[in-house]
Amino acid sequence: MSSVSKIEWTDATWNPTRGCTKISAGCKHCYAETFSERFRGVPNHPFEYGFDLRLVPEKLYEPIKWQSSKKIFVNSMSDLFHKDIPDEFIYKVFSIMKIADWHIYQVLTKRPERMKKLFDSKLKEFSKLKHIWIGTSVENQKHGKPRIDILRSSNVAIRFLSIEPLLEDLGKLNLKKINWVIVGGESGNKARPMEKQWVESIRSQCEDSKVPFFFKQWGGVRKNLTGRVLDGQTFDEMPDIQLASPPNRVTIIDLIKQAEWNFGNG
Repeated sequence: MSSVSKIEWTDATWNPTRGCTKISAGCKHCYAETFSERFRGVPNHPFEYGFDLRLVPEKLYEPIKWQSSKKIFVNSMSDLFHKDIPDEFIYKVFSIMKIADWHIYQVLTKRPERMKKLFDSKLKEFSKLKHIWIGTSVENQKHGKPRIDILRSSNVAIRFLSIEPLLEDLGKLNLKKINWVIVGGESGNKARPMEKQWVESIRSQCEDSKVPFFFKQWGGVRKNLTGRVLDGQTFDEMPDIQLASPPNRVTIIDLIKQAEWNFGNG
């Protein structure tokens, strides 16, 4: 979507698909849906069809064109593992991530069941790539915590949790094989409250398990006022991953041609 992002834990967003459907409590006040539906019916706008799920094959090659290394949030306006996205298209998205290996890709899903199945089959060749981070959303105990066990057992190299919006005390978390934890409160006019002790509990568990902890925001109606300072400190911890060197422009052109030759523009 953009080579620059305001999301605190990433540098850019990339949306080879757009739109989604709600499946759990964390989806109730979806920012992506709210944004997308503003433009429903606007001719030629990227969200002319609102938040309806659709593929955007013309966006596939975007990360290859970004020469400087970035942390890229994949599908900030969708869920790559939605049941209606074809396996073949998901494979193409991961193929681009493999080719453009000078970036870090942050793939976040509320559907880890399908993700796990694909990494045991059609996506298996990407399972050892440390520049591809696979995360799942954890908003509460009922919907979110079971996803952690699925992610932990998935055949991927780097695993992370996006605990946002944090809607209740999650209690004890099993952080074995988890490489990163993000925590944040909900924002917007209908934001549900987040208690400080819920955040502190997760931070303490991350410290005990030596898992990098990133506190994104307190949230609320005006998140710019509530900020992201916790106990007088800003927490920006992330996994330390070494990336490949960015290529020169000539190489980038060759990589795009290679990708087009492999699977075309869609």
